[in-house]
Amino acid sequence: MSQLDVIMTGEAVAIEARPASVMTRAVSTIIDFGFTIAVLLLSLVMVLDRFASLNDAQVRTITTSLVILVAVVIPTAVETLTRGRSLGKFITGTRVVRDDGGPVAFRHSLTRWGAAFVEMVITFGLVALVVASLNPRSKRLGDLLAGTYVARIGGTEESDLPILCPPELEAWAANADMRSLPDRVSLYARKYLARTGTLTPKVRSELGLELAAEAEKYVAPRPPHGTHPERFLAAVLATRRDREYAVALEQRASDSAELTALAALPHGVQDSGN
Repeated sequence: MSQLDVIMTGEAVAIEARPASVMTRAVSTIIDFGFTIAVLLLSLVMVLDRFASLNDAQVRTITTSLVILVAVVIPTAVETLTRGRSLGKFITGTRVVRDDGGPVAFRHSLTRWGAAFVEMVITFGLVALVVASLNPRSKRLGDLLAGTYVARIGGTEESDLPILCPPELEAWAANADMRSLPDRVSLYARKYLARTGTLTPKVRSELGLELAAEAEKYVAPRPPHGTHPERFLAAVLATRRDREYAVALEQRASDSAELTALAALPHGVQDSGN
């Protein structure tokens, strides 16, 4: 349980998280199933009189449908819509993520909870408990099939601070040709710079070098020899941001001037250029 991961949540927030323990996962599951069952029972009580005339076959069909609804359909829908969260996970400060740290999609959730029908319903949770207890990340069978795990993230999210261009790189950045970075590289670079103080020295160094190497493909000329990867990333992100902002301001001013000119034309008179 000492494994530490850097993951990216559905809200694009980079966080460090440890795999949740078996006990934490059990509490989360009990809360989710307990809440869902309570809501369904309350709903059934309200319409109980409508089921009085049903035969045994119909009752069994409805019962089976309700079990599938509680064990598979509802958890899959909730987890997909919330990108790995649920009431129980919110309370325990956990989230389901992919093995690579990304947010889960419908197919991950469907695989997890499809297996849960066997793990938690048919075997009363025994299979899930045994498998999770033997796995380093407390994965149950559904997680192994889906390529996911449950991570502890409560209280770890932080807001990003503004990124500034390092003074010693301002002259280089002002004259450098910087193409737009791929969204993935730009996003991870921003989150990396916001979290450097919480990373271990080894992880911080490795991630910095990797991201700098990716960003360097879109910059010419290269930064001065000996530039620290973090300073280089800050210079690229800050310069790209400032340039894009300047272009946006120019476009806004141009649009405003055009609208002013059009408003000055007499009603019904078209622009002479048309």
